[in-house]
Amino acid sequence: MKATYVTEPGKLEIKETIEPQISNSYDVKIKVKAGGICGSDIHIYHGTSPVATYPRILGHEIVGEVVEVGGSVEKFRVHDRVVIDPIINCEECYHCKKNRPNLCVNLRVRGVHEDGGFREYVVTPETNIFKIPDSISFEEAVMIEPFTVAAQVNSRGQVEKGDYVFIMGSGPAGLCALKVAKNKGAICIISDLVDERLENAKRLGADYVINAGKENVNEKIDKYTQHIGANVVIDAVGNSSSFEQAIEVVSKGGRIVILGFTDTPSKIPQLHITKDELDISGSRLHANKFPEVIDWFEKGEINGNDYISHTYPFEKIQEAIHLVETEPMKVSKVVLTF
Repeated sequence: MKATYVTEPGKLEIKETIEPQISNSYDVKIKVKAGGICGSDIHIYHGTSPVATYPRILGHEIVGEVVEVGGSVEKFRVHDRVVIDPIINCEECYHCKKNRPNLCVNLRVRGVHEDGGFREYVVTPETNIFKIPDSISFEEAVMIEPFTVAAQVNSRGQVEKGDYVFIMGSGPAGLCALKVAKNKGAICIISDLVDERLENAKRLGADYVINAGKENVNEKIDKYTQHIGANVVIDAVGNSSSFEQAIEVVSKGGRIVILGFTDTPSKIPQLHITKDELDISGSRLHANKFPEVIDWFEKGEINGNDYISHTYPFEKIQEAIHLVETEPMKVSKVVLTF
């Protein structure tokens, strides 16, 4: 079968490799139908991921069709349409038992620590897959996994109806977080440096948009929130200055959720956190969000097609990555088809 390997940072190849086979009675073999390119895939390609190892088959936003099941599999049959959870957890450690598999001490993520789904076939335990409704295409179903991340972010921020939510960054992660917050009844503000991306955010439901390169973000947040400040700030940019600004614009008793990441320290006075009783949370992957998100898709509360800007055949992945890198203002989610 064919698979996409990053053999070393900056070097990507489509190579013939051994087709995986079922080796455990609870395994399921899946013919991959579509996969999404995520920002983390780009980081791995460039060698800027702090956790990836090489060589690596990319891809963690993966959907497909069941072609074979192990002898003990009961929930799935051949021809079932499924989405794959990229999280591999031990189910035995403290965090797993506390229903936080994304913090498993033995955590592995497909496409990062282990080979992912940018290949023709994948074998996975049945516990790592979920059926997807016939009403949505494989391409649209690619957006289910990104929305599990958005569901986690909103959960960590305890977003509620009437909250002012400020989302920093209108890339795919920020836009998915925006949709979930809007569906919860929040008033949403989103910032970016590119007007075209902000126009897209407005189309997808943002109440207010801010071009952080042309406008004073703090003044705009103060105005749009009736001088209260943002009750929830979701930092999807993830650099030291964005975290510092989040502290400046959040309301008293507000919640800050960090989705992006950097190892560069931020300069944040402890005073603001203490006197305003701020809650600061990280958000990583998701904790058992697939059933909830699939239900949103099935009910039509989320239309994944709204977030897909380009589709390429799997063999043109190099061209697709080049587009993501060079034309970010034109790109939302790029989907590969198999």
